[in-house]
Amino acid sequence: MKALLEAIEPNQPDWALAMAIDPRRLPAHIAVIMDGNGRWAGRRFLPRVAGHKAGISPVRETVETCARLGLEALTLYAFSMENWKRPAAEVDTLWQLLRLYLRNELRTLSENNVKLGAIGRIEDLPGVVQKELAATMRETERNTGLRLNLAINYGGRVEILDAVNQLLAEAKAAGTLDTLRVDEESLGAHLYTGGLPDPDLLIRTSGELRVSNFLLWQ
Repeated sequence: MKALLEAIEPNQPDWALAMAIDPRRLPAHIAVIMDGNGRWAGRRFLPRVAGHKAGISPVRETVETCARLGLEALTLYAFSMENWKRPAAEVDTLWQLLRLYLRNELRTLSENNVKLGAIGRIEDLPGVVQKELAATMRETERNTGLRLNLAINYGGRVEILDAVNQLLAEAKAAGTLDTLRVDEESLGAHLYTGGLPDPDLLIRTSGELRVSNFLLWQ
């Protein structure tokens, strides 16, 4: 919060908003379903990719603001497992935009002390995307501020399945499968978001009221 006040001047539009924020009521973790880009472009008679490109700037602003407010975590739903069903050309464009974001925003992430993470079945992403994602995560791993999680190739049901399967695999390896008991604490610790607080606020940028298989357990 202090960092936000230091970054703006009294004559700027965000000053009044900053003054209205009660720091005692700030959420620890905000989750955002980033959708509506295609419809935004369609209303302007633009190709869908134009909507995706236009969404990069608001992402930057959101990350910077959350970092300056001192929030603990921000999770952005960037690519769902269902998104693979979109036209191949659109999917390829999304990967290109993600790689562009990772390259262009590294400096901004570092300047704002943001630590980048990724949740989802990352191992199924194109190799070049995995490589650039891993590189950016390494570059920011020592940052101690906002935890920015990109949900990529993510599905809430699959996250729960992966957590259960990991618990079973660990119990089998330890020879304790017969006595394994799964509770909320142990399952929660094995989710992709293990170690982070559950989201206090869920935002869907299109305004629709559905969760779309996002952070179902949390």
